[in-house]
Amino acid sequence: MGPRVRFAPSPTGYLHVGGARTALFTWLYARRHGGTFVLRIEDTDVERSSTDMVAGILDGLRWLGLDWDEGPEAGGPHGPYFQSERLVRYRAAAARLVAGGHAYYCYCSTERLRDEREKAEQCGEAWQYDRACLALPPERIAKLEAVAAPRAIRFKVPATRTAFDDAIHGRIEFDPRGIEDFVVLRSDKYPTYHLSVVVDDVDMAISHVIRGDDHLSNTPKHILLFEALGATSPVFAHVPLILGADKKRLSKRHGATSVTEYRRQGYLPGAMVNFLALLGWSPGDDRELMSVTELIESFSLEGIGGGNAVFNTEKLDWMNGQYIARLPVEELTAAVAPLLIDAGLWPNVGVDLQVRPADAWLHRLVDLLRPRAKRLTEFVDLARPFLTDTVEYEPEAVDQHLSVPGLGGHVAALAATLRTLDPFDEPRVEAAVRGTAAERGIKAGVLIHATRVAVTGRLASPGLFEVLVLLGRERTVERLERVVNLLATRT
Repeated sequence: MGPRVRFAPSPTGYLHVGGARTALFTWLYARRHGGTFVLRIEDTDVERSSTDMVAGILDGLRWLGLDWDEGPEAGGPHGPYFQSERLVRYRAAAARLVAGGHAYYCYCSTERLRDEREKAEQCGEAWQYDRACLALPPERIAKLEAVAAPRAIRFKVPATRTAFDDAIHGRIEFDPRGIEDFVVLRSDKYPTYHLSVVVDDVDMAISHVIRGDDHLSNTPKHILLFEALGATSPVFAHVPLILGADKKRLSKRHGATSVTEYRRQGYLPGAMVNFLALLGWSPGDDRELMSVTELIESFSLEGIGGGNAVFNTEKLDWMNGQYIARLPVEELTAAVAPLLIDAGLWPNVGVDLQVRPADAWLHRLVDLLRPRAKRLTEFVDLARPFLTDTVEYEPEAVDQHLSVPGLGGHVAALAATLRTLDPFDEPRVEAAVRGTAAERGIKAGVLIHATRVAVTGRLASPGLFEVLVLLGRERTVERLERVVNLLATRT
């Protein structure tokens, strides 16, 4: 049997970049070794969890292409896969721990625990639970039980050192004096993270746990629980955290942290997966652009470094631009079209689609614009001059290229030439522009720049002759004449 691994997000927020990378590493490991990828929803935090967040997590995973073999909607032999539906199992496990002498009832009030912690902090000391309830005499326990006093269940940490071999960091040991008797079942009968995650990993036969370095301090507690429940601990692999450019843990102050937000910002899922995979992992060579198949074939836990990774948005933009450049035009158009529709730019009756079928024309437009786009959202602004009936002139463009003396006459001459040009293709359009400039005794660049401003309103655009052909004869001539009239009003 291949490895059984799990991704277990808490639906108290959308799929975070750090969680997405953990899910990706886990998924890649399963696919590399022919294993099973389990998705488990840790929703025991009733107040903060929501069905909307669950849906957002599932959508984020689907967008990244991370399919799960067992879990919500997929089912499986180890369900249910929502912790909120597994409470009976956790309570039974806690009772077993008490019965086996591995845990005990704690009747301490919240107020007492808070006061003890504050006293320690005032003395500059680190506070740990003082095991006040471990040595309660039987008659005291009987009185508390008789009045149904609220009680939690605490795990009794043994005095022996806890050690394990992390698949990334190597041998790690923990001094038991640094681990307090931690709560496994709260007084409201809800499990803590420590108990629920271990019980689930046992029930679901998880063989490898891949998670962030921030869980390292939890691992000795989990190993103790596995041992107390008579189960073998899985292999642990703690991956480095993701930091912002300031080398602090990635958070909202660094910008977007939700995978869903990156989707809205115009990133392709393939680029996002490629980028996340290289945050803390290396294939062992200099490759940067890797398909999902290549990632699966190359992935190993040994390739994950021990140092924290830095989230570089500029690198992500570059990578996304590379994916945009390489994506088949049909797929790219399918991704861009909804954005154009939402912006009210497509379909547009001003485009003569009687001689140019809509799909083919839009494919040509997207293909023309793609070298200038790093995100899908940028296509909206780039495409605007082609999909609107009016041209908005950039002041800088007007100042730089529409102030040449006598320019109105030059542009009018070009408009007259293009009006009768047939066929209206790139070689003939280029010849017409350069020929008109020569006849008028001006440099070709003067007329080229002026024409670009006339038809797009901008200083920069894709190749002018491609732009003119894509706009078509009628729209090109109309926009040139509009500039002629504009120049006439300025003289």
